Amino acid sequence: MFFKRKVYDRLLEWKKLYSDKYAVLLEGARRVGKSTIAEHFAQNEYRSYILIDFGAVSQEIMACFDDIYNLNLFFLRLQAVTGIDLYEHDSVIIFDEVQLYPKARQAIKQLVKDGRYHYIETGSLISIKKNVKDILIPSEEMKISVYPMDYEEFCDAAGMNYSLLRELSVMHEKLGQQVNRKLMRDLRLYMAVGGMPQAVEAYVDGSNFTAIDQVKRQIIALYEADFKKIDPSGKLAMMYRSIPAQLARDTKKYRISTATGKRKSVKDERLLYDLIDSKTVLPSYNSTDPRVSLSYTKDLDSYKLYVADTGLFVTLLFSDRSAAENELYAKLLSDKLPANLGYLYENLVAQMLAGSGRELYYHTWKKKDGTHYYEVDFLFSEGTKVSAIEVKSSGTGKHESLTEFKTRYARHVGKCYILSQKDVDMKEGIHFLPVYMTPFLGMNEQI
Repeated sequence: MFFKRKVYDRLLEWKKLYSDKYAVLLEGARRVGKSTIAEHFAQNEYRSYILIDFGAVSQEIMACFDDIYNLNLFFLRLQAVTGIDLYEHDSVIIFDEVQLYPKARQAIKQLVKDGRYHYIETGSLISIKKNVKDILIPSEEMKISVYPMDYEEFCDAAGMNYSLLRELSVMHEKLGQQVNRKLMRDLRLYMAVGGMPQAVEAYVDGSNFTAIDQVKRQIIALYEADFKKIDPSGKLAMMYRSIPAQLARDTKKYRISTATGKRKSVKDERLLYDLIDSKTVLPSYNSTDPRVSLSYTKDLDSYKLYVADTGLFVTLLFSDRSAAENELYAKLLSDKLPANLGYLYENLVAQMLAGSGRELYYHTWKKKDGTHYYEVDFLFSEGTKVSAIEVKSSGTGKHESLTEFKTRYARHVGKCYILSQKDVDMKEGIHFLPVYMTPFLGMNEQI
């Protein structure tokens, strides 16, 4: 099943403007839909295409790369082996899971320069040093990040009206209890299923949450198998699995030692970069001085980690329970989970902000007592100002940190938002918005 994905439009732009000078690399975690997108695009936009899956490639095709410096022979052999005719300027060759055969990735420079055909690469864990240490990375490579399906893509797949949200975001008016409850139920469905295409397909096909959860557990197992190829000790998998627990503790930064149970080493720090490179997590960095540029003041030693997909986060959160316990999903969908699960919404907001193309930042500073901290969950730039977000799971309650931030950095603050399950409101210069409005922050003058 193919779902409408925003990446398709970016591929159209690449084909029109850049394909004669660059191959395109679809880069992202496993199972986010890279291969499906690439093949669907090739089917629709070219007269013919050849798909080379380096995860299951034949020796005959591998042998073709022995003659890569004789391109005439290379293309003839490739057509003979696959039985597919190539047409100059109207065919594309897909190198799927190209990180498994670095020699093919290195050949991109010569292939693009030749100019006869276009090239799409897909890759997972593509930045890991072990996959590129022996090759020259081609400069003729344009990267496009592929994430799990965002809320708009999920709504389109599930037959839900996302355009209504866009219209409501412009109005900035109270929606009423009945409408808001319905829209929050829709959003909690996305939280539960997530944006991994296999999980979304299972939902669209009518599977129950036992089956959907099992799909997600298989994806997590696949990730952990990949992690062990990089780190046989299992620390990388521990770091990934510890994310929900560390967010639950509400500490001001992620701690590797908490995940591994051992003192942090230089090797562990390298593993962290591998984890971030895998695109399975979203890093958020502490901005030490939000009066200046967020990117220039990010503290590389003070960060939080979020799971890149809300559905996988939910499965990790309840990984100690049986996949058959549908009661947990029933409670989530009806908003009957414990109120202290606010970090579930925090992870969702992180995914939504990242899906809108924003880097993730937060800010902490000491209270006057010198032992406790204020913390603003997320920051983002709006023009020359910095806007701040605080996430609440249920009510809007106290928001001491946001109020202090607004006062402390008054000259530099754009807007302050509290995202919760409550209706639209405005109090004391703070915008109160339901969480499903997150993708529209900073995009409308009214929000």
